[in-house]
Amino acid sequence: MHSFIDESAIYQKKKQGYVKNIFLILLAFASAFYPRMISAVGAPSIINFLHFLIVPVVLGIVVASTPTRNRLQIRFAWDIIAGLLFFLGVMLASALLNHAGFINVVLDFILLTEPFMLLLAISCLPLSIASWKKLRFFLLASAIINIILAIAQYFLLVTGILKYSKYSLADNVQGVFYLSGAGNYVSVSVSISVALYYFINAKSAPLWWRMFCIFAAFYHLIVSDSKQILVVFLLAWIILVLTKFNDFRKLLLYFVAVVIVVGGFFWVIENLDIEALAAFKHWANRTSIYIPPNGEGYQAKIAGISMISSYFHSPFNWLLGLGPGHTVSRLGGWVFRDYASMLAPLGVTTHPVTEEMWAYVNSNWLILESSLFMPLFSWAGIWGDLGFVGLVTYLYLGYIVWSRLCRDDLCKLLMLTLFIYGLIITQMEEPGQTMTVAILIGLQWHQRQISRESLNPQAHQEVNGANRQLYTKQS
Repeated sequence: MHSFIDESAIYQKKKQGYVKNIFLILLAFASAFYPRMISAVGAPSIINFLHFLIVPVVLGIVVASTPTRNRLQIRFAWDIIAGLLFFLGVMLASALLNHAGFINVVLDFILLTEPFMLLLAISCLPLSIASWKKLRFFLLASAIINIILAIAQYFLLVTGILKYSKYSLADNVQGVFYLSGAGNYVSVSVSISVALYYFINAKSAPLWWRMFCIFAAFYHLIVSDSKQILVVFLLAWIILVLTKFNDFRKLLLYFVAVVIVVGGFFWVIENLDIEALAAFKHWANRTSIYIPPNGEGYQAKIAGISMISSYFHSPFNWLLGLGPGHTVSRLGGWVFRDYASMLAPLGVTTHPVTEEMWAYVNSNWLILESSLFMPLFSWAGIWGDLGFVGLVTYLYLGYIVWSRLCRDDLCKLLMLTLFIYGLIITQMEEPGQTMTVAILIGLQWHQRQISRESLNPQAHQEVNGANRQLYTKQS
């Protein structure tokens, strides 16, 4: 009896550790989600770099303090850790080959892998229903803050109360990502992703309220002129349909839905004079610029790949690229330019191809009109920085998440949207967005585990008993 009491006390102590770990995970998410807004109201710009420190530290603490015997958690953890270490090895090899600075490696590695780190930390926790609700509440609250700020910004901009000198009026509707490049796209992506999650999962909420959340996210899209986000979700949905070949009934159902939605949408923009959809009609009637090989849009899009490959002077460049942060990734193409005065003393290195690319961008009317044709995009950046080996390794990390954790259509849809964002601009490397998706996938995964345990309480008790024994040994 005394042994049981001691064991229970140890277990309760460990449960307090879980609460602290949940707090750390929320802190990691907040460090990537809110710094733009905090910086916009006067905080020093270094706050935008806190997540580079916080996320890896949180991962280390959570993994070290959360032992588990759950087979699925252990398998996923080891797969991700092995993938991360191999990716780091590729990055170090690329840096050595191209004489890139060590700070390049550190920043690029964390920037590209922190959503995997956060997801690993979340998946390692034996999350209780109470902890799951805390994580879910914080995410939903953050999404609400984002959309309220965005709509408030729109009306303040329209009325002239809020001034702007950079970008267009609509581009400045950025929610919590205020005053950042492509912040309007990131903000809308978060709103739509969380709205879809809430619509699908909040079954106890009234249908009209869940529909209102979808409408609010769509209104956010319209006022911020983020039309390409809708295109991304439609494309992701179509690709998701194509993955249903092993389930003919679901494939047929999704195919019919896609035809109705896409066909109906194009009919509306072509036949109804709706001002909010005018931008969609404008671009839908310019198909000639998209068609390869001579379309201006296509030529602009592949310009980065052509410029990068012109600097490949060795077969090793094809394998390992031009070095971390040296081409058109978010780090090399944006961060090093925006924070040059802060990062230069740390020994960052750059490459001439980046400035050549920006000169091309600023001289091309089509790119300046729409970021859809931007030659600086994530997949080109990863390939340019790290070569085909780095690109394949990063895709493999995504495959691990897809195959191990994405067991429902919502998670797969969100993963596909990130993949497509990476073909448009460097939005796939925006920490606030990728970590939002990571938490959504983690919530879905834990919800399935909680549901499974509720259906098999005996197995749940056995796992808890095994964990208690493990805790006792460690203590």
